[in-house]
Amino acid sequence: MENVQVYLNKLSEELKLRKYSKMTEKAYLSIIRNFIKSELAPREFLLRYTEKSRSSIRSVYFALKFFHENVLRQKFDENIPLAKNKPRLPVVLNKEEVSSILESTLNLKHRLVLMFLYYTGIRLNELVNLGWSDIDFQRGTIHLKTAKGEKERVIFLHEKLKGFIEYFNLRKEGLVFLSNFGKKYDKRTIQLIVRNAAKKAGIGKRITPHTLRHSFATHLLEAGADIRHIQKLLGHSSLQTTQIYTHVANRDIKKLANLLQ
Repeated sequence: MENVQVYLNKLSEELKLRKYSKMTEKAYLSIIRNFIKSELAPREFLLRYTEKSRSSIRSVYFALKFFHENVLRQKFDENIPLAKNKPRLPVVLNKEEVSSILESTLNLKHRLVLMFLYYTGIRLNELVNLGWSDIDFQRGTIHLKTAKGEKERVIFLHEKLKGFIEYFNLRKEGLVFLSNFGKKYDKRTIQLIVRNAAKKAGIGKRITPHTLRHSFATHLLEAGADIRHIQKLLGHSSLQTTQIYTHVANRDIKKLANLLQ
């Protein structure tokens, strides 16, 4: 394959047409660039990744498959057994830990970030793109328009979150989270806010914005919420994805413990 950039440009176009994320596009371009330069067959190229993680091997495989089928317009006949990702149980905070994190910062905007992550369970990308116009204070709802897979959904506005916003008169126009220079918060900023809050709270677990989403779902489940309602709140396409929280919720575990006298 002579002109590498021509193929990469075509790959980028095909990914954009199918609304793949920028992160996936960047990963696929890097993989295919290396693949073309290697001049190896797909199986031989994949063998280079056998010492890598399961997710790395899967990413390479699907990048190769996409490239052959949508750019080269060739049938991808490689029948390569893919190692399935080992499901890992999410890290979940207890309610006392959540309270400690929320109370660990005096910066109102930072605390609002933490409260949104926990009391709504929204994803990081959804948070940074959230606008004040998406929040209906009268109806007590939040309309997420930048949800994963472009699937809009409506979630509740928790009274504690609503009360915090109204008490400190934080409502403005435009995006909810803007820096002091009027720039949109980026994902890195949110990650640092969460990490610093957890550190100040003295929590030794590895905490990320997604940890608060996991805690949101688990606490709802432990309180008796129907798992299908939790699925809708989280925006999961499959109930199976939501069911991982049944493995960390302690509601049923406590029942079993009470059987021992």
